Amino acid sequence: MAMNKNGVLGWATLIMIIIGIALIAMGAFRYRDIAGYGFASVGIGFFAIAWVFNALKGRV
Repeated sequence: MAMNKNGVLGWATLIMIIIGIALIAMGAFRYRDIAGYGFASVGIGFFAIAWVFNALKGRV
């Protein structure tokens, strides 16, 4: 099963969204002190990179 570039970007987008949700959830529920803000901001960064991957999906 060979994957083309669009398939790789699709899977990368899905994985990054899952990791972003996990990081935001850890920041909200697990670490309620100052470290929670760091986890949540990194999770939002993962969403931004996943958005870029999704935008590139038809252009590469």
